[in-house]
Amino acid sequence: MAKHLFGTDGIRGIPGTYPLDDATLEGVGRALGEYLVTSRANQPARVLIGRDTRESGPHIAELIASGLADGGAEPVSAGILTTPGVAWLVNREGFAAGVVISASHNPYHDNGVKLISSAGMKFPDAVEAQLESVILAGNRAKRSKRTIDLHGNQALHQDYLAGLRSSVLAGANIAGMKIVLDCANGAASDLAPQLFRSLGSEVIATNNHPDGRNINADCGSLHPESLQQRVVTERAALGIAFDGDADRSLFVSESGKLVDGDGVLLVAGRYLKSTGKLKGNTIVGTTMANLGLERALDRSGLKLVRTAVGDRYVLEEMQRIGANLGGEQSGHILFLDDATTGDGMLTAVKIASIISIAGPLDSLVSDLKIFPQKIVNVRVKKKPALESLPEVASLLQKAERALGKAGRVVLRYSGTEPLARVMVEAEREDDVRQWTDALASALRSTIGA
Repeated sequence: MAKHLFGTDGIRGIPGTYPLDDATLEGVGRALGEYLVTSRANQPARVLIGRDTRESGPHIAELIASGLADGGAEPVSAGILTTPGVAWLVNREGFAAGVVISASHNPYHDNGVKLISSAGMKFPDAVEAQLESVILAGNRAKRSKRTIDLHGNQALHQDYLAGLRSSVLAGANIAGMKIVLDCANGAASDLAPQLFRSLGSEVIATNNHPDGRNINADCGSLHPESLQQRVVTERAALGIAFDGDADRSLFVSESGKLVDGDGVLLVAGRYLKSTGKLKGNTIVGTTMANLGLERALDRSGLKLVRTAVGDRYVLEEMQRIGANLGGEQSGHILFLDDATTGDGMLTAVKIASIISIAGPLDSLVSDLKIFPQKIVNVRVKKKPALESLPEVASLLQKAERALGKAGRVVLRYSGTEPLARVMVEAEREDDVRQWTDALASALRSTIGA
């Protein structure tokens, strides 16, 4: 069954308009509550609700809580908490499910609702489709009204931070390490400085004063430029940039070099292999992982397995082959021995630990050659199979033959927007530009909007 409400990362939209209008949001809560009560044989169903710092978050939380109560579940507020924090607590502390109110790296005027199962992971597609059918069936008269304490349970926050502290690698000591944090004015604004100060680090926190509208605004993992400058100015050992819900993180070396998810996978993969803890000597990435990462891993005796873009697909492949490390170039990294989902603060603890053991980040990524890469988004009026478009398919074959092993081409549709994405990666910048422009032009002439 095709889904209409749920995308690859929950329900997204503009608050006050469908699908984030009041009636639909209450319907989401009610459908989830009824599903949990039924599937748990009428046992009590506590649901943890966390949100990021967007001004629309409290109202959405109240609507979801009201719907949950109406559906027979018990809503519990975590207040402002990261997406992976909610997932960790749901999994470790016996909640029936979790709800995260966040639009991740999007601007403040967007928001979203993510549902998390009792396993601390996203619900399977079949369950989301089942919930969606109930939500879309229409509204019913409310049986109850439930309010919720939006400040949340601080004891839960401390439990989560204790779990992150326990993930420090054996032999690591980050006490005294000078670290600059860019909290994106998001869910990590209070938690990340607390975490690293409790580990003894010298913390310089930036963009950690959310006002409801400044989340992700010229800061965080989408805009790391000021962090790069600050790390050099402060002579810090490490810079860390989170996104709005802190499920991803990017890093800055002491020289000001930006290290994305590809660099993190290389550093973490090599370290885990050296300690005999990398399962199968295999790392799971996506089609967007740079060819330079694949070659650097190969030199280290490590294999890169690629999936479609999206942490859901990375996780599914990791579970299928038994891998314990995977992630995306965007900084969404999964350490499955520690957590059920990507966690920017967990990744930060791991990278700081490795630096304290193995040396500066600059040296750890010194042989990672990033191939030139260009991505072009083409707005389309429909999404037929790309191989069914003769002009596009023929040009793709020509590009792949021309580049050979010295490059890659990825054509795919966006899962949430009417866009076709063209990605070309090659050793020569001229080849990247030539084939990206040619393929984008072919898409515009055939299915362009």
